[in-house]
Amino acid sequence: MNNTIHYKGYIGSVEFSENDRLFYGKVMGIRALISYEGTTAEELIVDFHTAVDDYLALCEEEGITPEKAYKGSFNVRISPELHREAAIYANSHEMSLNSFIEYAVSCQLAAQR
Repeated sequence: MNNTIHYKGYIGSVEFSENDRLFYGKVMGIRALISYEGTTAEELIVDFHTAVDDYLALCEEEGITPEKAYKGSFNVRISPELHREAAIYANSHEMSLNSFIEYAVSCQLAAQR
């Protein structure tokens, strides 16, 4: 089962509350809280689309740039020892640390497919 939905470049989570008998979710990867719900999958999708459209309209109305999820930049906190080893490895293979991290993440995700 896929637990995400997509619309206009935004990715939303899909959750279900058995107690409330309600599907719900929020847009992932941005600071703004954009939430939606529905009693059916169709209602959830419609409310998700409406919530994203409302967010974009509000941003336009207020003259602000809407946040974009997963811009390709993030902070990672690791131990100093692992940081050192990764930097030495990258340098010895004539790569930037960013390139090495991108390669390592790509390899791990490919192994999971």
